[in-house]
Amino acid sequence: METIAALQQIVRHEDATLGRLIRDAVKRNLYRRSKANTAQKADERFVVPWRALLADDLAYAEGWDDLQDRLTRKGYQLQEGASGLGLNDLAGKRICMAFDLGYGYSERMRRFRAPFPEQSRQYFFRKALVD
Repeated sequence: METIAALQQIVRHEDATLGRLIRDAVKRNLYRRSKANTAQKADERFVVPWRALLADDLAYAEGWDDLQDRLTRKGYQLQEGASGLGLNDLAGKRICMAFDLGYGYSERMRRFRAPFPEQSRQYFFRKALVD
């Protein structure tokens, strides 16, 4: 009963409906849960040297193959992982996530108008075009 009374008070105060209040609460909860499983952003002090080294390559590449070629010449590669694209050295050791460099997975797919080569999850590409 206390919960219902509290909800009714919030509804009156916010001039909303109970359904809207519940939908918003569920939406916030789902968003929070989805973010809980994502990779944490890397320490800026760690990422800055790679960001500076690769900035032109990330900014001026004309497609995925061009970007991979540019990165490979400098000893790096992008690789798809559970949390998105990662920057690895050529031995496969993870350096950081692509979004740590200022260029997220979705942004690259929209710019190149193509999914990452051999992308296992095509829905990321379709979602990137819609967002």
